[in-house]
Amino acid sequence: MSSTDTLTEAPESVRGDHFIEIDTDGPIPNNVALSSDKQLQRALETWRPKYLDWWGDMGPEGFQNAEVYLRTAVGVDPTGWAKFGYVKMPDYRWGVLLAPKVEGRVIPFGRHKGEPAWQEVPGEYRATLRRLLVVQGDTEPASVEQQRYLGATAPSLYDMRNLFQVNVEEGRHLWAIVYLLVKYFGKDGREEAQALLERRSGQQDNPRILGAFNERTPDWLSFFMFTYFTDRDGKMQLAALAESGFDPLSRTCRFMLTEEAHHMFVGETGVQRTIEATCAAMNKAGIKDPSDVEAIRSLGVVDLPLLQRKANFHMSVTRDLFGSEISSNAAESFSAGLKGRFNEAKLEGDDHVLADATYPVARVVDGKLVEERVPALRSINSRLLDDYIKDCQGGIDRWNKVIEKAGVAFKFTQPHKGFNRRIGEFAGKRIGPAGEVLTEAQWQAESGAWLPNDADMTFIDSLMKPCHEAGKYASWIAPPRVGINSQTGDFEYVKIA
Repeated sequence: MSSTDTLTEAPESVRGDHFIEIDTDGPIPNNVALSSDKQLQRALETWRPKYLDWWGDMGPEGFQNAEVYLRTAVGVDPTGWAKFGYVKMPDYRWGVLLAPKVEGRVIPFGRHKGEPAWQEVPGEYRATLRRLLVVQGDTEPASVEQQRYLGATAPSLYDMRNLFQVNVEEGRHLWAIVYLLVKYFGKDGREEAQALLERRSGQQDNPRILGAFNERTPDWLSFFMFTYFTDRDGKMQLAALAESGFDPLSRTCRFMLTEEAHHMFVGETGVQRTIEATCAAMNKAGIKDPSDVEAIRSLGVVDLPLLQRKANFHMSVTRDLFGSEISSNAAESFSAGLKGRFNEAKLEGDDHVLADATYPVARVVDGKLVEERVPALRSINSRLLDDYIKDCQGGIDRWNKVIEKAGVAFKFTQPHKGFNRRIGEFAGKRIGPAGEVLTEAQWQAESGAWLPNDADMTFIDSLMKPCHEAGKYASWIAPPRVGINSQTGDFEYVKIA
């Protein structure tokens, strides 16, 4: 991943045979010729005030009038698709953007492999496709709700701006899903679009659909872990949906992926800068042992073992988002051509139908961890989880290089896929980070070394003091190496009202 989030060229994933300019004149910027479909336009314009009401109620608390240096998409072609400038978040130009249409595209997998991609919803798959859209769409406003209070404790204006950029892009991703629901699912779709604004993260009576999106994001370290690990789940899910035989969904997800990359950038570099601040403080104080927690925390930085425990928590919670490793629903979505595997079109070695293929799945049998081969169709979720774990490793390796360069004896690792799981093959099982099967008593005795405890969270909370002066950073995080859009180090990324 680049050391800067500046994008001067659209990534490969948005390129195709036809580029459609965005209509920016109306209240809903779009490249789907919205003005030619008056019924759809009226439906979305009716939904828009309700969305703005939701944003006002659940968007960033206390900063709705701030001028934020945001990036807004102004095209989806490779000549340049981003415009930077100061915007008040309620005035952000949310809209409907699809990647260019690829003429002659065919369905790349499942029982309809090789058939022309669908431009309309196949009747027999209507309910399944609607459910896929609703679950994906529900995650977008949920993360905004989880992060709405973080601006008050931002460690810098640079980080505050990145938070708000993530927030407005999650809002645009909600628009992307709502467009598909309203255009292709009629009254049912309009009702689902309204329900997306009614559920609330963490609310007891009407929570968000997926568990991880009802967890609190109480501090900036949680935010960075969320955007690196949990938004990476978003990447994997969007990439699988981008393979869909339903072409409007494929095109929608292909463009969403270009924005998702920024969210993971924020997470990876946020954790990396936290590590840099810790290592620099340790070296300055002459502390060699990373487990000397009391001495390290007295320097106003986060000790590396605590960062590992936080990562363990966020990795395990995110892995539950992939659902059960063995899933008949995932099998049917694949066979129907609705949701593929990660990088499906580039995969080699099978027929992309998987009728006779198998895949290794880890599970606990008679108290022992074993690997069994099961039908590949039913283990689609397991493969996507494995791909996710591999994809996570790149950033972790880069974090370890920072530590190695600083001369500190510590290395971040990923826990076993069964660690701290509540869904799937490992639900109800006690698996240690190294893959050891534990008794409940063993888990209770040892899990405090693997997951953050109340004292850890209290310490992290003690560091969450705002640093809202341009060019200044909280003690626990290092400045970025490169400014946004090549801005100078003292640039005022947010003008607080």
